[in-house]
Amino acid sequence: MPAISTNDLKNGISLLLDNGLFTVIEFQHVKPGKGGAFVRTKLRNLRNGNVIEKTFNAGIRVEQAILDKRDMQFLYKDGDDFVFMDTETYDQMTVAPVALGDAADYLIESATAVMALFGDEIVSVEIPASVELSIADTEPGLQGDRVSGARKPATLQTGKVIQVPLFVVIGDKVKVDTRSGDYITRV
Repeated sequence: MPAISTNDLKNGISLLLDNGLFTVIEFQHVKPGKGGAFVRTKLRNLRNGNVIEKTFNAGIRVEQAILDKRDMQFLYKDGDDFVFMDTETYDQMTVAPVALGDAADYLIESATAVMALFGDEIVSVEIPASVELSIADTEPGLQGDRVSGARKPATLQTGKVIQVPLFVVIGDKVKVDTRSGDYITRV
């Protein structure tokens, strides 16, 4: 792994420190009037998502982790696991739902995702900010039940349950925000 100076830190750089694999969220180079300069950072653990604050002396060397980002296409579900194909090499990879996290709730066949790999370990999965999915199950809206802003539960084709307006029926395609899991609009 290449070592870089703390003076060269930038947002988004991945670091391999003694207690894990981190990405830099925020950094600040501080030169107090007295004493040596230092770099104050906020780091996100790529394995569990925790955010920590760490201070480094200016100029020390830290290990940079090289992440391999690949465009992958979701092919099908094999039991509980997901099978993806690399869009450049056409190699197939089986991925456990734990490695995908919340992204598993929004994947349909032929959907694409950008996976960041560290060695053979998947450390992050990026999917589009919104996806279009169809409603598999929901209660019918009743005639005259038109309370403004009223919501009802609906099950998407992937199995995720979200809150939708009363006028949405089974078979409708809806746009869903993948970051919050909220209904955006009917398509």
